[in-house]
Amino acid sequence: MAGVMVYTTENCPYCRMVRAFLEKLGVEYEAVDVGKDREAAREMIRLSGQRGVPVTVSGDDVVVGFDAKRLREIFGTPVKDEIDDVVVVGAGPAGLTAAVYCGRKLMKTVVVSENIGGQAAWSWAIENYMGFRLISGEELVRKFEEQVRGLHVSLELDGVESIEKEEDVFVVRTASGNTYHCRTVILAPGKEPRTLGLPGEDRLMGRGVSICSTCDAPFFRGKPIAVVGGGNAAIQTAIETTKIASFVALIVRSDLRCDEIYIARAKEVGVRIYLHHEVTELHGEEALTGITIRDRQTGQETFLGVEGLFLAIGLLPNTGFLKGLVVLNEQGEIDIDENGHTSVPGIFAAGDATCVKAKQIIVAAGDGAKAALEAHEYFERFMSKQAKERDGGA
Repeated sequence: MAGVMVYTTENCPYCRMVRAFLEKLGVEYEAVDVGKDREAAREMIRLSGQRGVPVTVSGDDVVVGFDAKRLREIFGTPVKDEIDDVVVVGAGPAGLTAAVYCGRKLMKTVVVSENIGGQAAWSWAIENYMGFRLISGEELVRKFEEQVRGLHVSLELDGVESIEKEEDVFVVRTASGNTYHCRTVILAPGKEPRTLGLPGEDRLMGRGVSICSTCDAPFFRGKPIAVVGGGNAAIQTAIETTKIASFVALIVRSDLRCDEIYIARAKEVGVRIYLHHEVTELHGEEALTGITIRDRQTGQETFLGVEGLFLAIGLLPNTGFLKGLVVLNEQGEIDIDENGHTSVPGIFAAGDATCVKAKQIIVAAGDGAKAALEAHEYFERFMSKQAKERDGGA
């Protein structure tokens, strides 16, 4: 399809997913880095009203973000309906590792995910993954993805809406209307970012408010910004954005919960840290023009004239589509045993959406491998049982 334009930034994982989606379907497109091309950035904002990427333009169609359903409506075709050995839900470190292990076991494997990399892809810098002293989340995820694509694994960029069991087959239905049938399922849906829940937040999302700093930070070169959160992700974002922003404030609801090493770095590069503060109001109609923060100890309110606000205030398990299928704990996490078994035979789980306490990339990857090995063992028993039943009935 001629005339397709994809507006991107260099480190945006969602931009890479749009490009991968179009390439898989054989759609020709032009990608423009609006972090470097300011004229193109203005054109993108004019067309979409967004200060966030990706934005895909095809004729009169303007698609904001990686919207699998809308992109498939414009460019895609339904997948072939057949029975796979395993469907992996999610493509973060747990899901991609599970896919590698399933592929190496020669299982017919499909990975279905709205994004590739999960939370790992949003990380500016990772310093505790074995084999790398320092690596960006985007680079690490790219290495994971390259290994998956080197195997006979189908990677489908889509969102899962429901999973049901019909006799001895699981039926996985997606947001774009596709249906997958499989013998086993590995759940690795990860978590999704929390938002502030303030009036105007939805309107200003992508127009100054962002949950993906690696995607949208280039739009705020030379401009004042604020980051909300007190963990490693928040303070890393604050540190990295000092390289481009004119001013960076870190709004922390209580005390910092990050590694000590980051606190010293943040002070060295001039991050202004507001401890025991919370954002109470967002200002701006067409775009963010400032925020009001309140001191939770004194009640004093302060206006900060920032144009960008990056949220890093925690995550929620992406398990809403699983209610009634497998047992979830009080936090909405998937309940599993030490080997990744859920409450339903044939369904396994791994990663940050499970009840495993340690939420780390290396832990998620290891648990993804365990879940894959258990899924393969279950699948082999199932196939052996079917073969015996056929022989006995012959």
